[in-house]
Amino acid sequence: MSATTHTRPPQATRGGVDTRLPWWALALPVLAFCALLLLILNPADAHAAAEQPATAHLLERLEQLTGR
Repeated sequence: MSATTHTRPPQATRGGVDTRLPWWALALPVLAFCALLLLILNPADAHAAAEQPATAHLLERLEQLTGR
């Protein structure tokens, strides 16, 4: 009794990988970054940044740039 051997289709032997990311693989990190940036720029939390003048100045500049 002989067994048949299976050969690979021609497209599998060409080499190279074609990987595509889903749309949310880029959207979720961008959304998380924007949410964290908005939390930092929230004026209600400005009292915590007032203790460190360099941080307060940086946050103030970021708020001015995003407000335009």
